[in-house]
Amino acid sequence: MVVPADSPDALPMLREALGSGGVAVVPCDTIYGLVGIAPDTEARIRGIKGRGEDKPFLQLVADRAWARRLASRAPSSLEKYWPGPLTLILPARAGGTIALRVPSSPFLRDLIKGLGRPLYSTSVNRAGQAPLWRIEEIVAGFEAAVDLVLDAGDLPEASPSTIVDATSRPFRVVRQGSIVVPLQELL
Repeated sequence: MVVPADSPDALPMLREALGSGGVAVVPCDTIYGLVGIAPDTEARIRGIKGRGEDKPFLQLVADRAWARRLASRAPSSLEKYWPGPLTLILPARAGGTIALRVPSSPFLRDLIKGLGRPLYSTSVNRAGQAPLWRIEEIVAGFEAAVDLVLDAGDLPEASPSTIVDATSRPFRVVRQGSIVVPLQELL
């Protein structure tokens, strides 16, 4: 089902779809994303993308306090970019690592708060292909595979979030995206 992103029904419909274990396409900070409640929808999202288990998904959280419940505190030199399109890989409180982002979108932050759970997020594309930004292509390729598509129109071709591994110093840029982190903040 495709729903205009600015529809008053968009948030309740999305909350219902995701709350019942669904997967949706939504406009994120820079590009469209496939989202679902973490960790419940991992297998389904992997199947939709055709993505192997070797590459974990990032998680969207409502705010810095949510991030601190899941991971060690993000370095203040990087946390200042939140909310925004910066994904940080941090030591997870449960062991291992976790990739977290606080989205810029108040709509997404409200959605996450309402669900009470983080969301997996990944670009809308098949594994190994470029992210899609034209809504017509997204609907044609993904509408049948997901529970809901929020249509915000074509998003200008943009870079995804920047990913920084902040598990050890110096921090390492894993993927250069829309935010350029100055070198001195990585040291």
